[in-house]
Amino acid sequence: MIAPKFAPLVLKQVWRARTRSLLTVAGVATAMFLFAAVQAMQAGVEAATEAQADDTTLVVYREDRYCPYSSRLPQSYEQQIRRIPGVESVVPIKIVVSNCRTSLDVVTFRGVPKQAFLDATAPHLEVIAGSVEEWQRRSDAALLGEILATRRGLEVGDRFDAAGITAYVAGIIRSEEPQEQNVAYVHLDFLQFASGSRSGGIVTQFNVRVDDAGRIDEVAAAIDTCFAPAQEPTNTSPEKAFVARAASDVIEIVGFMRWVGWGCLAAILALVGNAIVLSVQDRIRDHAVFQTLGFRGNQIARLIIAEGLVLSVTGAIVGCLASLVFLSDSALALSVESHSIPVKPSPVIFAWGVGIAAAVGVLAGLVPAWQASRREIVTCFRAA
Repeated sequence: MIAPKFAPLVLKQVWRARTRSLLTVAGVATAMFLFAAVQAMQAGVEAATEAQADDTTLVVYREDRYCPYSSRLPQSYEQQIRRIPGVESVVPIKIVVSNCRTSLDVVTFRGVPKQAFLDATAPHLEVIAGSVEEWQRRSDAALLGEILATRRGLEVGDRFDAAGITAYVAGIIRSEEPQEQNVAYVHLDFLQFASGSRSGGIVTQFNVRVDDAGRIDEVAAAIDTCFAPAQEPTNTSPEKAFVARAASDVIEIVGFMRWVGWGCLAAILALVGNAIVLSVQDRIRDHAVFQTLGFRGNQIARLIIAEGLVLSVTGAIVGCLASLVFLSDSALALSVESHSIPVKPSPVIFAWGVGIAAAVGVLAGLVPAWQASRREIVTCFRAA
């Protein structure tokens, strides 16, 4: 846009009004911090709720129940589900949560049978600390999702209490599935009795893996038909559809937050535009001198636009970087009814935020640059 030799001139012009420039950069950084946070929340919602073509997991839940406290299904349903054509594996799960309402700090215990966990779940997990063997050896052991461990500051060998349950951290796991990043896997029989409910033989749900993603709706319908006349009827749906339905209120809130993101961009446009307009008014005589030295109108315009670009990009880098560092360190996740929607910061959000801020900075400088480029030398000296 401008020759590299003019870059020191642009930086000097920015620094001349350092107080105004610093306030503008601070305002842009604050707006971009919020913008990046909103985008990270939106990315988490998409990861948790958007079904992929190869999704093969179904959740079997008690019909007309939502919170884990109210969903109670006989563990004996497992054998009947296994006999349904298309079912590859079945894992009965008991869920206990520290808070069934929407929160940023919920501990979700998932009690699973040892062998079923080893056969159906463990192969899809990456153990980044500790071991599955240690989890097998201890009846009170827990495998923590990476986000949960980071948020609570837990390491292998620690003991922690939540929802009236005390567990030993045997390992920390990482998974591509958002729901497994914020849970504590424990033994089913331990959780059935450790919670104080003495709910032996009762589980919260069944996670069913089908052998063909194309048959997922067919298998779901067959499961519900099988238990329709039972005392505890079921409602079966793909896992991500199940999460989307349970977390619908949170998803609507995050969707509304998009408008906050656009409002942040509008604030950047106003901040940078105001700074450039004031800068141009303060330097009318300087522009006349530039013209006397041989600068053409379009060169002056490019210098002004470059100034807006420097202010917006500097603020965007500071704000986006601060947002990503904060979100990564805090490992936040929105949890509702035992379902986790992670806040997912990423370098892509950083690059996108800086790029958008650069475009807004250029846009903010267009009008004052056009006006300055059309002023004649005599007019500039008179105005000064």
